[in-house]
Amino acid sequence: VQLQASGGGLVQAGGSLRLSCAASGLTFTSYAMAWFRQAPGKEREFVAGITVSSIITQYTNSVKGRFTISRDNAKNTVYLQMNSLKPEDTAVYYCAANGRRSTMVVVSRVLYDYWGQGTLVTVSS
Repeated sequence: VQLQASGGGLVQAGGSLRLSCAASGLTFTSYAMAWFRQAPGKEREFVAGITVSSIITQYTNSVKGRFTISRDNAKNTVYLQMNSLKPEDTAVYYCAANGRRSTMVVVSRVLYDYWGQGTLVTVSS
């Protein structure tokens, strides 16, 4: 199983980035997907999640209204559109797949089966 995250980079505050995570080696439509992030010296935290059918999405409070998670099951890919970026959004962003509860979004990282390698997002002030 591989989750290949991409799209990170350096952006000024107020700018936008779109992260992608391409999955292979698993039945994508059996997995809920999520994005987590980890800033230097901090715990990895849940950012956004989406169920298999995209009916349910969930966001951490600090990104609501700015970030949008989506998925394309035909392309085995999940996306994170990030707008109005702030310096506090600076982190390594990881995508993750949860096959145990694919019809709901879970925020606990211990319940995710597979993880991508991470992509760095740096927001300058």
